[in-house]
Amino acid sequence: MNPLARQLNETLERENSHVHAMLSALGKSIYFPKEGILSQSAEAKAKAKTYNATIGIAIENGQPMHLKVIQDTLSTYAPKDLYEYAPPAGKPELRAAWRKKMLEENPDIQGKLIGNPIVTNALTHGLSIAADLFADQDDAVIIPDKNWENYELTFEIRRGARIVNYPLYNEQNRFNAAGLREALLAQKSKGKAIVVLNFPNNPTGYTPDAQEGREIAAAIKDAAEAGINVVALTDDAYFGLFFEDSLHESLFGQLAELHPRVLAVKIDGATKEEYVWGFRVGFITYAGNSEAMLSALEQKTMGIIRATISSGPHPSQTFVLHALNSPEFKQQKQEKFDIMKGRANRTKALLDSGKFNDAWDYYPFNSGYFMCLKLKTVDAESLRVHLLDKYGVGTIALGETDLRVAFSCIDESQIDELFGLIYQSVKDIETVAAK
Repeated sequence: MNPLARQLNETLERENSHVHAMLSALGKSIYFPKEGILSQSAEAKAKAKTYNATIGIAIENGQPMHLKVIQDTLSTYAPKDLYEYAPPAGKPELRAAWRKKMLEENPDIQGKLIGNPIVTNALTHGLSIAADLFADQDDAVIIPDKNWENYELTFEIRRGARIVNYPLYNEQNRFNAAGLREALLAQKSKGKAIVVLNFPNNPTGYTPDAQEGREIAAAIKDAAEAGINVVALTDDAYFGLFFEDSLHESLFGQLAELHPRVLAVKIDGATKEEYVWGFRVGFITYAGNSEAMLSALEQKTMGIIRATISSGPHPSQTFVLHALNSPEFKQQKQEKFDIMKGRANRTKALLDSGKFNDAWDYYPFNSGYFMCLKLKTVDAESLRVHLLDKYGVGTIALGETDLRVAFSCIDESQIDELFGLIYQSVKDIETVAAK
C-alpha cells in the first residue's frame, strides 16, 4: 500500500475507527499524491516568478491561451477563470460560497463539525465517489422501494454492493421509518450499512416532516447502537423545493455527530437547486469528529477525483460562483421557486378534485420536481406507450402501477390538459380491453 494511503488510514483509525472500518478496499487504497504533477505545479504557481514550465496548459501574453470565437461568447469573464484547470477539490471561492449558503439554509448544521464542500461533477459523480470510498462487494445499500434507478448502476453494478429495499410509505402514507430501521438492523451480522436518503424524493416528490425526520435519525442511531457502522448519504438533489409543511432542511444536520458509528455525507449541487442542469456542478461534504478525520476524507476524495475526472470543469464553477455572489440571486431564485410551487399546487388541487378517482390514486408529494400516480385499472407501461404514440405526451412508467409525472417541466396553465390526456388514455385502454 502506498505510504500516503497508509498514513490517511492511520489517521482515520486513530480519529474514528468506525469510519476507517466503513472504507471499501478501494477507499483504503486511495490517496491524493503530494509529490506529483499537481502538487509541484501548485508550488510553482506560487513561487515561479520568472518562468512556470510545469502544468500542461498553454500561456499567451500572460494569460491562458484561448480562441477568440470562444472568448467572445464569454467576455464577461477573465480567461484565468475559464481556461485553466480548476483544482481537484474545486474552485476555493466556490467551495467557501457553497459552505456559507449551506449553513444559512440549514440551521441544524450550524455548530457541527463539517468539512469544506468538495466540488463534484454534479450529483451522480458525488454518489459515485461515495460508492467508491465506502461500497464493497455485498455491502448493503438501503434505499426505499421508490427510488432513482441510477442507484442500482452506481452501487450495485459498479461496486458489487447489494441493494436492500423497504417500502417508502407506511400504512398511514407517511415515511416508513420502521421499515428503514428494520432494514438497517437486518445488517447486524454484517456490521455495516450504507443508507441513501433522497428528499425531495425522486420519483414521488415526497419530503418527510419534522417528526418523520426525527424518526429517521432515531432509526439510524438505533442501528449504530446495535453495533452497525452506517454511512448515511443525503442525496439533496432537489434541496430547497419544499412547497408544504415538510422539513425545509437537509437531514445531514441531524445526522452529523449523531453517533460515532454514523458517518454523515451530504451530496448536493447547483444542478437542480439553481436550474443549471448542464453545468454539472455538485458538492460532497462530510461531517466528522475531528479536523484530522475530515482532512483524511478530503484527501481520499481528491484521490478518487484525480483518478477519474482529474478535476471538474472550471467555467461552470465560475458561472455558479458569479450567481451565488450576485445581489439579484436570491430574488431571481425566489421567482423560479414561486413558479415551481404554483405548478405543484395546481397539480395537487386537480388530483384532489375527484375527477380522476376511478383511474388512479396518487402517492403523497409536497416538494421537488415530480409526483407519482398509482394506477387502478391499466398497466403503467401500456399507458406510457399509448400516451406517447397517440397524444405525444411523455411520462415515466415505474413498475406495473406507477406513472411518474414531472410537473416541473409543464406550465401551470397546461397542467389540466396534461392530466386530462392521461385520463383519456386510461379510458382508451379500458375501452379496448373491454371489447
